[in-house]
Amino acid sequence: MALKISLKPQERTIIGGAVVANGGSKADLIIENNVPVLRDKDILRERDAVTPCKRIYFMIQLMYVDDRDLVEKHNLYWSLVKDVVQAAPSTAAILGEISEHILYSRYYTALKLAKKLIEYEEEVMEHARTRAQCI
Repeated sequence: MALKISLKPQERTIIGGAVVANGGSKADLIIENNVPVLRDKDILRERDAVTPCKRIYFMIQLMYVDDRDLVEKHNLYWSLVKDVVQAAPSTAAILGEISEHILYSRYYTALKLAKKLIEYEEEVMEHARTRAQCI
């Protein structure tokens, strides 16, 4: 079944590892085969992967859009997960769920869960900032 993607002006998407940037008007694309697709709103640029959980998301994104060097990407992923769980044990449950999807190469589903991980990280950081201000 084909996938129709409507791109807004200047919007980007990743299709099968290629970054596609739209021009100045709306464009409709039809993807007729099974390839990884990420919309602009789901793409995390490397320069923006500045927190531990965002680095996990970025690594999963790389696994999803580019299946080269998967062993290296998996090794980096597991190292990041280990560090995050050590620093914040409360992330273990969601990271366990994400990791299960990684093990079965369900990278898109893992990415969706990793967004929730980033949201949780932001909540924890906000709580820590609030506590620090009270002291």
